Amino acid sequence: MDTRFFGVGVALVTPFDTNLDIDYSALKRLLDLVSEGGVNYLVVQGTTGETSTTTAQEKLDLLKFVRENNPKKLPIVYGLGGNNTRAVLETFKQTDFTGVDAVLSVCPYYNKPSQKGLIAHFTAIADVSPVPVFLYNVPGRTVVNMKVETIVELAKHPNIIGIKDACANFDQYMELADACPKDFLLISGDDNHVTPMVSVGWKGVISVIANAFPKEFTEMVWHALGGRMEDASAIQFRFLDMDAPLYAESNPVGIKKCLEIKGISGSEVRLPLVKASDELGGKLKEIMEREQLI
Repeated sequence: MDTRFFGVGVALVTPFDTNLDIDYSALKRLLDLVSEGGVNYLVVQGTTGETSTTTAQEKLDLLKFVRENNPKKLPIVYGLGGNNTRAVLETFKQTDFTGVDAVLSVCPYYNKPSQKGLIAHFTAIADVSPVPVFLYNVPGRTVVNMKVETIVELAKHPNIIGIKDACANFDQYMELADACPKDFLLISGDDNHVTPMVSVGWKGVISVIANAFPKEFTEMVWHALGGRMEDASAIQFRFLDMDAPLYAESNPVGIKKCLEIKGISGSEVRLPLVKASDELGGKLKEIMEREQLI
């Protein structure tokens, strides 16, 4: 099992300036914050990075910038997936994977493929990828849930090393922990569920919250991985009231507002998303102040 991906991977936001161009100065501040906060690896251009509204060139530029401004030389996971298998495979062939340690490939969305189609899609990706592949199951966005038997079948591929699962179904989480090979990395995609997931064998999280609160969230996950569940739970409970507001106006609207409150970056997002409402901003600030997170 690849222990580089134990603990906390931060699903980096893509900061924008007021013209909605990428704000690389803010991204540098963010990279310094999460690195100093102790996260274990960086995830570039996952959902939280607004990958659906960044151009192909911006994606490559972001990857290059993170690679060159990675103060602790943390492992890098690059988001590369889609719902057009042929186009995804072509992108793999055209991408420079220098400095990339793994890819995170999302379940195809909108087309609603069968489980057989999912197996064929991810097998094709794993066959061409020059780096290990993490599956990404997020049915709240893709409509399709990867079933346990589908994931177990894909786990047999030597280049598929794990899954980020955000299905929010504890039965599935437990079934996966029981059914998957012991060297297959089970990574949470639900910040609010990490501690109980670790208790049944999951190895960490690819986190949204860790953008703004890396120290607290990393401490929490490693308490859980070390079996110190009471300590982990105490930190998990501090974020309990924050989870719903963070996603109330869609991700990454909430976490970008938290970063603005902390002075790391602006809260701009690209359409069709819009900036956090004043009401949401006030609620997040109140929670941050109450939990001493500012």
